[in-house]
Amino acid sequence: MTTSTRGAGRVPAVLVLEDGRTFRGRAYGAVGETFGEAVFSTGMTGYQETLTDPSYDRQIVVATAPQIGNTGWNDEDDESRRIWVSGYVVRDPSRVPSNWRARRSLDDELVAQGVVGISGVDTRALTRHLRERGSMRAGIFSGEQLTAEPDLLARVQAQPHMKGTSLYEEVATREAYVVPAVGGKRFTVAAIDLGIKGMTPYRMAERGIEVHVLPATATEDEVYAVAPDGVFFSNGPGDPATADGPVALMTAVLRRRTPLFGICFGNQILGRALGFGTYKLKYGHRGINQPVQDRTTGKVEVTAHNHGFAVDAPLDTVSETPFGRAEVSHVCLNDDVVEGLRLLDQPAFSVQYHPEAAAGPHDAAYLFDRFVTLMEGQRA
Repeated sequence: MTTSTRGAGRVPAVLVLEDGRTFRGRAYGAVGETFGEAVFSTGMTGYQETLTDPSYDRQIVVATAPQIGNTGWNDEDDESRRIWVSGYVVRDPSRVPSNWRARRSLDDELVAQGVVGISGVDTRALTRHLRERGSMRAGIFSGEQLTAEPDLLARVQAQPHMKGTSLYEEVATREAYVVPAVGGKRFTVAAIDLGIKGMTPYRMAERGIEVHVLPATATEDEVYAVAPDGVFFSNGPGDPATADGPVALMTAVLRRRTPLFGICFGNQILGRALGFGTYKLKYGHRGINQPVQDRTTGKVEVTAHNHGFAVDAPLDTVSETPFGRAEVSHVCLNDDVVEGLRLLDQPAFSVQYHPEAAAGPHDAAYLFDRFVTLMEGQRA
């Protein structure tokens, strides 16, 4: 339950973690209560893209940057049709937005969309706590919902865990739509929406690709009804171990040897289709400053991430799979987490991070060109 209230910054609020740790502050955005998995994002910019990323569904996002809201909210940078985060935690909200594209403040947009937040929190201490203890269930309470802490803790602990939760169908489009190619059309791609961000089909359209965005429940017949030159599997929220439908669809695509590209959730789906497992990371990777090495070139890239799960695949050996040989193509230099997979005997690859990166960085934009090269090769 939330109540949209202006002037919420004067209303006391509390963040309650499932292990009993609490952080007191002031209401930011809507007043009321909200629940989700508490995670932190290390991006210094791009909060609008973060908040509207469907991969953050049912998560309370902690901004590690000390001041948030300087550039307000505009009408161009949304990555989807709404804000998906369950709640927002900031230290120092900007009192006055200052940007030529701003149409309203971040606080106003949170109120308008009923997103409960909290400000005035020591986000440095909170981030250190989540790094040490791991991402965990949490709740933000303000206004009439701010009752005795034992009661609030019990309500937090009654919430479901992220592990084992299926969310991709909740955020995906219900109806197929087309993003036309920019300039002359060169290829057709069927993009499976598991929580796709708006910039992703645009990055493909820039390269002459007509993108048919299909629901997460799309069948093999529906995919091939658009006569695709390639198939794309998007990012998305939740536990990939629950995504049996997308895994079955990707398996069918691999059997047809259609050029295939996956990002984030799509990388985990490819991992499962190849026979690898997935697992939950302690606190995940979220932000726009994560170092990843492309092992095919040796280049180190600064990349944008948003994932709490990862693929369990051997880093230093080529694996035999039902679709030929596969290898880990990208790895995170912070913790050796698998950040990409590549098939060696057919045209398919994936990465765990976000090469579309509307808020930056753009080091990984070449991956869309790599997808084009696969389609060119298949056509030839």
